[in-house]
Amino acid sequence: MLSNLRILLNNAALRKGHTSVVRHFWCGKPVQSQVQLKGRDLLTLKNFTGEEIQYMLWLSADLKFRIKQKGEYLPLLQGKSLGMIFEKRSTRTRLSTETGFALLGGHPSFLTTQDIHLGVNESLTDTARVLSSMTDAVLARVYKQSDLDTLAKEASIPIVNGLSDLYHPIQILADYLTLQEHYGSLKGLTLSWIGDGNNILHSIMMSAAKFGMHIQAATPKGYEPDPNIVKLAEQYAKENGTKLSMTNDPLEAARGGNVLITDTWISMGQEDEKKKRLQAFQGYQVTMKTAKVAASDWTFLHCLPRKPEEVDDEVFYSPRSLVFPEAENRKWTIMAVMVSLLTDYSPVLQKPKF
Repeated sequence: MLSNLRILLNNAALRKGHTSVVRHFWCGKPVQSQVQLKGRDLLTLKNFTGEEIQYMLWLSADLKFRIKQKGEYLPLLQGKSLGMIFEKRSTRTRLSTETGFALLGGHPSFLTTQDIHLGVNESLTDTARVLSSMTDAVLARVYKQSDLDTLAKEASIPIVNGLSDLYHPIQILADYLTLQEHYGSLKGLTLSWIGDGNNILHSIMMSAAKFGMHIQAATPKGYEPDPNIVKLAEQYAKENGTKLSMTNDPLEAARGGNVLITDTWISMGQEDEKKKRLQAFQGYQVTMKTAKVAASDWTFLHCLPRKPEEVDDEVFYSPRSLVFPEAENRKWTIMAVMVSLLTDYSPVLQKPKF
């Protein structure tokens, strides 16, 4: 009954042009969320507390429930526009952002390297200031994290990292939503990373401990994660009482793991290293042999696109593989990011367990 009341009140508020007037009901008592993300940048999950990341996941679950399951129309971003800068091609990041922003009533504008050249034809400072005058937010998928940092410094609107050489935070939000839906909670899970010490692993390391999750990562020698990120991840693990282990043995990383995770061995811009990388990553393919040493409830994640040398078909297409729900959740999580950074909307759905 309280749930129906909240939905009715929120719908009434939306008709009046307000985005959030309803308090949450938690354990039978009305409470107000203390998390306020409006106006923030999302460059890395390092800059967000566990409570703030939980809030984005809660909002993702709320939007998914209200729009997908209940069929509600929520024009939360009506009248707002998004600049989308893509130096790298993409399927999931582009499609999830464009369709998600539009579904909420906003207007996304896609800009490729043929339309905009960051720091080439126009300085990053000038680009940031021009975009700030014409859009409400920018999602940028770039080669260098430093370009995102400059955009954020010079822009007066939120800047969202759609992928960089160091981090891919919006992918990790989708991963965590997928795992929460599957396991019912994130606390206590062991994430077994098997692959390159890249931006995906970096983003996991900047956030997993904040949920009480453990990390067991295996990377080939010479392909370890950034030492500064490892140092900070060790600090997070100590603060949150979780485990962080690094190894060069894939089976050691997989042993007892709840979630087996890998990614491409050859990222965009690394094509010249293909032969060298394929040789270095021999023995890192995720197979049922890998899964045999994992926990009995093991699942598999891959952010896609996937190559057979990274994970074989038996694992990738098995019932334990969550890769396609993971891909779909890219949409609900980026929608939640945009709503949280651009509006005062609060979730109606009861907060999930994390």
